[in-house]
Amino acid sequence: MSASENKAILQHICAELAKGNSTPFREAMADDFTWILTGTTAWSGTYRGKQAVIDDLLTPLRAQFTTQYTNTATRFIADEDYVVVECRGDVMTHSGKPYNNVYCWVFRLQDGKLKEMTEYMDTQLVVEVLGVPERAAVHA
Repeated sequence: MSASENKAILQHICAELAKGNSTPFREAMADDFTWILTGTTAWSGTYRGKQAVIDDLLTPLRAQFTTQYTNTATRFIADEDYVVVECRGDVMTHSGKPYNNVYCWVFRLQDGKLKEMTEYMDTQLVVEVLGVPERAAVHA
């Protein structure tokens, strides 16, 4: 697919995330999708496979939220199979602290599916607000 087609896929996904709808994001993940969380937090690591991403990352993460998570994209840059998205999340946690992180997501797509994502974020905010995931797993 072209860079503009890949960019359009991410623009659609992000438009839905801004409404709190994560279904298009999940559906766009390839079965062998890899999500890399940078840093040295308890959440950081490489989550391999769509099911591992859902079970080991997204489920424990969403268990901490009391409000609907939304994410608003501010910029898209596409080059061949890669699309970079700058965005900002917005959600309240059970601890009463907001988790409004700022992200740079670097996606690699193949045949219209998300194959890999590297997430850059404020890791200090992760430590201060999210702490340690309920379900610790080895990801590296």
